[in-house]
Amino acid sequence: MSLMAESKSKIISDFGRSESDCGSPEVQIAILTSRIEELNEHLKSNKKDHASRRGLLKMVGRRNSLLRFLSRTRPEQYRDTIKRLGLRK
Repeated sequence: MSLMAESKSKIISDFGRSESDCGSPEVQIAILTSRIEELNEHLKSNKKDHASRRGLLKMVGRRNSLLRFLSRTRPEQYRDTIKRLGLRK
């Protein structure tokens, strides 16, 4: 279920401020989004996996709080991030 190292490094290079930046909110939101998409596909075929569903809801909540933080502190990066990730806000 975890991300492959290559895809994670690609996300970090796409959304990070520098090559070694993995802690900025934009990178964290992008990594959470890709993990949410993977888990969503898993839950489509495993409908009774309630433990994974709970993890999905926790990840969605964490991403939502990071998005709120980003919208408060840097609105321009917030708009750019949601546009690049294809989120509906």
